[in-house]
Amino acid sequence: MRASLRDDLKAALKGRNDVAITALRSALAAIDNAEAVPTDHPLGNVTENEHVAGAASGLGAAEAERRHLTEADLRSIIENEVRERSVAAREYEQLGRTDRAERLRAEAEVLNRHLRPTP
Repeated sequence: MRASLRDDLKAALKGRNDVAITALRSALAAIDNAEAVPTDHPLGNVTENEHVAGAASGLGAAEAERRHLTEADLRSIIENEVRERSVAAREYEQLGRTDRAERLRAEAEVLNRHLRPTP
């Protein structure tokens, strides 16, 4: 799913499709955020340092392994992105901001395409 999101982002960038670019970048960022390790997770190569207690040392020592998301996790993230846009679109509609509501619905549709089964 991530590969298809990235491919669509490339196509949107080439086609200068601002709605798709915004939606796809947001979804990819949400996926990246979900893969991040919590801040309370200890790093693997933490050693004692005379200058800084608990400092990581060595090449790549401060790199933390990212979480591995399943296809179901990715699908859930995209569904949440679509849901957030739909809720916000309804709120904008109630406030009389139909232009903003239409844009959010268009973004939701771009993401919805990735939730549909491929033939």
